[in-house]
Amino acid sequence: MHAASLAAPAGLLAAGLHFAGALKSAPLLSALPFDLTFALAACLAPPLAILALTRRWHIDAGVALPLLAAAALWFWMVVSASWGASRDAAAAKLAELVLMAPVMLAAGLLVGADQRGLRRFALAVVGIAAFVGGSVAIGIADRSVVLGGLVGADPERARVQYQVTGLALASGAALATVFALERRGMARLGWAAVALALVFAALLPGGRAGLVALALAVATAPMLLLWRSGARLAALGWPFLVAACGGVGALVLLLAPDLVDGLRTLERLTENRLGDEQGRLPLWRAALRWAAEAPMGLGAGSFGIATGSGDTRRLHPHNHALESLVEGGWPALLLWLGAFGGAGLAALMAVARAAPGRVARIAALTLPMALTVMVSTDLGNRMAWLALGLALSLRIEARDA
Repeated sequence: MHAASLAAPAGLLAAGLHFAGALKSAPLLSALPFDLTFALAACLAPPLAILALTRRWHIDAGVALPLLAAAALWFWMVVSASWGASRDAAAAKLAELVLMAPVMLAAGLLVGADQRGLRRFALAVVGIAAFVGGSVAIGIADRSVVLGGLVGADPERARVQYQVTGLALASGAALATVFALERRGMARLGWAAVALALVFAALLPGGRAGLVALALAVATAPMLLLWRSGARLAALGWPFLVAACGGVGALVLLLAPDLVDGLRTLERLTENRLGDEQGRLPLWRAALRWAAEAPMGLGAGSFGIATGSGDTRRLHPHNHALESLVEGGWPALLLWLGAFGGAGLAALMAVARAAPGRVARIAALTLPMALTVMVSTDLGNRMAWLALGLALSLRIEARDA
């Protein structure tokens, strides 16, 4: 019992580490005299180790291929750096990919497989989303933060802020909706109010991908909970209810366009930035062009050099699969498909036998990240690897020793 209590903070700390970027965007925490990510990682290590040692683990064979593919991908990207054009860019990326990614993957596996740890993780995410959403609203009101792609003192930081904030709000809103469906009476109304508040907060930062991620998570995670709980008709109708609510909201804004003022996410939906230097389509075309010219890849961290943007990471391919292909070649792409595609397939096969609440929580936490890895972040992002661990954890069960 004492060991179990020592492992209890693992879920809370893992959630903090997962969304450390969002926490650091809040004015209250942005001025901390230490690195919040490093501090949370250091605090997480002991309870995570205790969790691993004090549970009996039932591991399904379905996790083997994705884990082997992930390990092989890390190794291959290190090898590819040997013919890359930039040692500095490769060193920065590989430090995250080889050192941080395995730790995050392990954290996702352990916390996601432990029911109590996963519940604490999910509750902490809702708390983080509420804190970050409130901080963003206050910060925008008093002009202490600059989000939504608006150029401030540090454009790179602003870009990361609104993206990670959007992810936190998307997962938080979906989880709050799941909690509302699991409760009854006033508790249900309370969680529903939290979910609506987080949905509104998602309209402030400016992340368009975050808004799409929110819609995906809020439509899918509760639907899975209802379906696995036996409410099949309600499950089939849930996505239509979410779409209808979105349609009503769009109609209101169409009739009263002044309401969009200050809602940076909605403002950016009307902007056409696909043709600018940070647009996705030009980067995807460039990645495909260079992949055709270098079948074995340009080398880890070398895409920016090849396209003339230098060592900056903000102009990476913005797609995990394309980044694997262009920098690591066809071997890296196949390994990426084995890791992430294999994890997605393994999770889908586990949905039918896992507990409904567990399935819904992991869906709410992984779906926003699944969308993000295809349109935004790079291979070094630690959040992608923790989400990979969460998805695979559906094939693992932790039992009390």
